[in-house]
Parts: sequence; C-alpha cells; structure tokens
Amino acid sequence: MRDAHAAASAMGLQIQVLNASTNGEIDAVFALIARDRADAILVTSDPFFTTRRVQLAHLATRHAIPTSFPGRQYAEAGGLMSYGANNADAFRQIGIYVGRILKGAKPADLPVVQADKFELVLNAQTARILSLTVPPGLLARADEVIE
Repeated sequence: MRDAHAAASAMGLQIQVLNASTNGEIDAVFALIARDRADAILVTSDPFFTTRRVQLAHLATRHAIPTSFPGRQYAEAGGLMSYGANNADAFRQIGIYVGRILKGAKPADLPVVQADKFELVLNAQTARILSLTVPPGLLARADEVIE
C-alpha cells in the first residue's frame, strides 16, 4: 500500500482504501464512494469479492463508477474491465505441480511459481452504459472485448 500511495501521489492522485467483509459493508462502501464522487475503483483479488462479483459489478454500474477488477470473471459479470492472471494457464501450472508430486517430488522442494500470463478484458457494453469512450490503444491491447 505504501508503494501504491507513493505512485498515486507522484501522478497527483489520491488513494482511499476501503474494506468490506459482508454484503452490507459492500453496499455501504459503494454508497460512500458515490457520495464522495470517486473517479474510479480498483477491486483487489480476494475470494470474498470473487463470490460477490455480480453485486460489485452491479453497484459499480448503478453508481456510474469505472471499476477495474482482478480477473475476467468480473468483466463477464458486467464489470468494466479486468486485468489478472489467465486462469487456464494457472490451472495448467497447477497440473504440472500435481504431476511432479505424484511422480515423487517433495512439495517443499518445488519452486514457488507465479503466474506468467495475464489478460486484459474490457466490457464494451458496460463502457457504453457508463458513457465512457475506451481509447483505441486500450482496445487494441485488450486480450478480449466483451460486446
């Protein structure tokens, strides 16, 4: 968070960190964000948020707040955009790990593996609902544009 605050400050932006751990808290956070007229939201990766991706996408659209999410399932649920690890590749890596263990490798001896394939997914329908024009350069860089 310290690095995020420093980077934002260097760009003349402010970051406000808000936490939610229940559906009601998510509703309250979005009400606060809408009241304070936030320019955008970045939802971080968390299993709790993944299970509430429809609620998050709906509230972001209802309050007309551009929101970036950590995985494609959010954009598929109506979120504006997502950038995160490619799930198919992550599952492939998990399979390789399991295969090594089944062949006798000790899990403690295996290296830590991080995702190496990431994807940017844009939801063009949500952009239109929010009256946003997605820059052509961003559209060109997107791995997928959901119409």
